[in-house]
Amino acid sequence: MTVAVAGVARGSLVSPGRRSGAWLAAAGLLAMTCFAPVSASAQASHAPRAPKPRAKAAAPAYVSYLTHAGDTLYEIAGRYLRDPSDWAVLSRLNHVPAPRRMPAGIALLLPADKLKQEQESARVIATSGPAEHAFGKNPYVPLAEGTTLGEGDRVRTGDNGFVTLELPDGSHVTVGQNGLLDIGTLRRTTLTGAGDRLLELRNGEVESQVTHATKKDDRFQIRSPSVVAGVRGTRFKVAYDGGAQTTAVQVLDGAVGVDPAALGARAFAPPPGMPLQASAQLVKARFGSVTQAGGAIGGPVELLPAPALTQPAKVQDGKTVAFDLVPADRAVAYRVQIARDADQLDLIRDRRLSEPHADFGDLADGTYFVRIAAIDAHGLEGLPQVYAFERRQLGLAASATQRAGSRDYEFRWFVSRATVQTRFRFVLASTADLRHPLVDRTDLSGGQLSVSDLPPGVYYWTIVAEQFENGRFYEKSSAVRSFTLAR
Repeated sequence: MTVAVAGVARGSLVSPGRRSGAWLAAAGLLAMTCFAPVSASAQASHAPRAPKPRAKAAAPAYVSYLTHAGDTLYEIAGRYLRDPSDWAVLSRLNHVPAPRRMPAGIALLLPADKLKQEQESARVIATSGPAEHAFGKNPYVPLAEGTTLGEGDRVRTGDNGFVTLELPDGSHVTVGQNGLLDIGTLRRTTLTGAGDRLLELRNGEVESQVTHATKKDDRFQIRSPSVVAGVRGTRFKVAYDGGAQTTAVQVLDGAVGVDPAALGARAFAPPPGMPLQASAQLVKARFGSVTQAGGAIGGPVELLPAPALTQPAKVQDGKTVAFDLVPADRAVAYRVQIARDADQLDLIRDRRLSEPHADFGDLADGTYFVRIAAIDAHGLEGLPQVYAFERRQLGLAASATQRAGSRDYEFRWFVSRATVQTRFRFVLASTADLRHPLVDRTDLSGGQLSVSDLPPGVYYWTIVAEQFENGRFYEKSSAVRSFTLAR
């Protein structure tokens, strides 16, 4: 048995093999006790049996604790170990009599696998569409903003259903539509203050914006049936396709360690106070990987660059909210999402499309943010581009009629869903491009205008509705229409 040495800082990790002379002597005595020789008769009784192969046991792990004046083993075990009766373990390990009150500055070893952890909770900061939660095997109930969730809670979303959780350290986890996510571990180690978070993705996608770890034993992991993805501070996505039994990992910032889930959760969950081990695959920023359940970890693939919108400044004033994307090289599909915030924490719409065009139907007036990305042949979503856009529905209808027995025309128009004062501009020309208007009337407040004594010919016209609100100018034109005035 190898006994690790205490460090010099309270709550720090311990590195094996460093000892002062006094501690080495104690360790040697302990080693002799642990490896006492077996008697000859006992050896003989077992001689005919072939030894069974055993898995190599992991070396014990310890953290160090620097005492305060007056500390006792009872108090230390009560504060920092799961079982207060483990003061006896501390006594044997550190060769300290139990009743002893110790001076400040003595370095003690505490077994990492016995450290106490306190359960924490996550808060729902945004939800949209069908979203539910349940604890354990209890039935699902609707999930509302402000709800707190903890270990054992499950989150489920439907079509265009989204949930964003905020963790105690400020990290955010967004569950996409048709997702299933279980909160496996959500704790903090009492001695070191390190966070320990494991989320189980059963279906769909989670996007994580993880606050950079401040302690080397901080842990954040997303586990799917295919992989375990562990990070120390980054922005990344994990998507599990239950039909294909594949997990896609896409890293936008930082790096993510990816390991096969088939090895078991314990392989990637060292005791509290110990950092994550090196992963089978390290996926860096702007790369992704796809792994089949039960297969080897997929190699890194460079993500496609972000595409662009054809009209990024367009005000969405039509009957539906629609976007056209500039076709991207090597893209086999596209993803377009709408959120109420630039960080996409409050998602409300999500579309995957085979063509670079997305129509989301009706949407209430307001300011939104659209995120677009190209998808490659591996199914990996590329780097995103986010645009702000204004949804401002302004229904504009117009008509023209000729007065009987004259060359006069009367034009009428009206707007619907207008929330602020609207002014109008009337343009009449002899060409469809309206470049050289015969009539150009601005700042009209009414809903009609008459034009008299027009000579015979073909005419083109339009009405432009103009609004000014919150320092911004908005306008919407009716379709260019035409009429013919006979000789």
